[in-house]
Amino acid sequence: MTENASSSPLARQPLLFRLRRLWPYFRGAQGGIGLAFLGALVAAATEPAIPALLKLLLDEGFVADAFPIWLVPVALMGLFVIRGVATFVAKYALNYTAAGGMVEAMDTQIGRVLREFLADEPEDENAPTIPEKLSKRQKQLLVMLDRGLSNRDIAEQLQISEHTVKVHLWRLFRRLNVKSRSQASHLARTAGLLDM
Repeated sequence: MTENASSSPLARQPLLFRLRRLWPYFRGAQGGIGLAFLGALVAAATEPAIPALLKLLLDEGFVADAFPIWLVPVALMGLFVIRGVATFVAKYALNYTAAGGMVEAMDTQIGRVLREFLADEPEDENAPTIPEKLSKRQKQLLVMLDRGLSNRDIAEQLQISEHTVKVHLWRLFRRLNVKSRSQASHLARTAGLLDM
């Protein structure tokens, strides 16, 4: 066994435990499981009949007045048809049951994920907020942040000190509930604050 297979949590679980976990998804398919078992049983039961018919043909088939020899190939063809149909039914029932169970399992899992995703989550108090109104200076700062200007460049363009730029940015970040220039720029783009 490879190291990856043995370290997987699924590989350490016993087979019966895994089957018990999957059984609820296949519970409605008991008829398909029974039909697959019956088909496999018929195919297995007819297996020894083929050599028995060939033995009969070779031992007694060429003796005068034993039985009509044409019955052996007919019986063999009949056995092959029965075995073929039984094998087909077993495989088809098993595939149908497995596919139905897997669809049920996937529907259940996808439904659970969607319910969790679409559930009303409590609002995150750390999530960025979009203010109803921004001052002219805050809009200017967002545009300059979006252009990637440094504090020094912003100070030169607005003709204010770097310290004042830092204070303006600190207030803007607090108002938008963001922690960085990139978060502020992203929020401004996605919320259309640059167009205001």
